[in-house]
Amino acid sequence: MTNTYKFAAKLSQVGVGKMFRVQLDGKLLLLANVDGTIHACDEMCTHEEVSLSLGALQGNCLKCSLHGSRFDLLTGKALDEPADEDLRIYPVKIEDDSILVNIQ
Repeated sequence: MTNTYKFAAKLSQVGVGKMFRVQLDGKLLLLANVDGTIHACDEMCTHEEVSLSLGALQGNCLKCSLHGSRFDLLTGKALDEPADEDLRIYPVKIEDDSILVNIQ
């Protein structure tokens, strides 16, 4: 695997406590700003085909709006049923006002 970071969004587009849906190389990602730290993960819930951007941030956790499953944004771990598959998390770098994500 290569360490290829690609521009995903401007830092100013993802305010503290907010989420932002982006498409990068055909892949839907969700960017989440938790206390000034940007996290990137797959945008769809691992339990059912529902957009996690419709959910809510709860500390370092992302809660799905459909069945309430929560995912840890640091590890991707599924914390609540019905989701039993972990969420894929991607490395993030910030350069100036750019959010760069490695989706490799």
